[in-house]
Amino acid sequence: MKYSIFIPVRKGSERVLKKNTRDFAGIKGGLLNLKLRQLESIKENYEIVVSTDDEDSLKIASSFKDKIKNLKVIERPGELGKSTTPLRELIEHAGMVCSGDSVLWTHVTSPFCDALEYIKAIEFYDTGLKKNYDSLISGRDYKEFLLDKKSGKFVNNNTELSWPRTQDLSDCFEINNAIFLTARENYKMGNRTGTKPILHTQNKIVSLDIDYEEDFKIAEAVYDRFYR
Repeated sequence: MKYSIFIPVRKGSERVLKKNTRDFAGIKGGLLNLKLRQLESIKENYEIVVSTDDEDSLKIASSFKDKIKNLKVIERPGELGKSTTPLRELIEHAGMVCSGDSVLWTHVTSPFCDALEYIKAIEFYDTGLKKNYDSLISGRDYKEFLLDKKSGKFVNNNTELSWPRTQDLSDCFEINNAIFLTARENYKMGNRTGTKPILHTQNKIVSLDIDYEEDFKIAEAVYDRFYR
């Protein structure tokens, strides 16, 4: 198995109640159901691993076992499901439960990062390995005004001007949490990236990440308008 796609689904969201499994734009089983439907369409021989400590998520994921050939549903240990669990421990967990040479970490809270986006990222990663890149991180190009709250100064001012033009701002990259892709050996050491990542740019819609209740409502509106 060359690639594993790892999907962590934690029980009990603190900001958005049951955000992973509650109905999303009329879809029963919510964001997890939508994500697995997206992955169901992938024809390549990828391993799909869902790791969760949530009973509803276990049921939803298990219902796809006849539809996704290489689906693995892992009942995550309780100590890895706490909000206080260090991320490094969950990353190491991904390295242990996945069997692919490389692991693509994604989230159900990126509802518009679909199968085509994953395949495209893997192709870029494959090409990048031949050019001495060792990982891939998805995000979007960021060139907007960003102030430091303490100093009141622009973090990304690339000039001596006190008020720069937008085009004078530094070229930044905002990680959107949709894709982290690197060798499984890096995961086993607690890293989702290597030392030389490809910065894989996605558009604003694909980059939409559901972290707050308003994000959930915006994503439902986008899905209703563009994905029905």
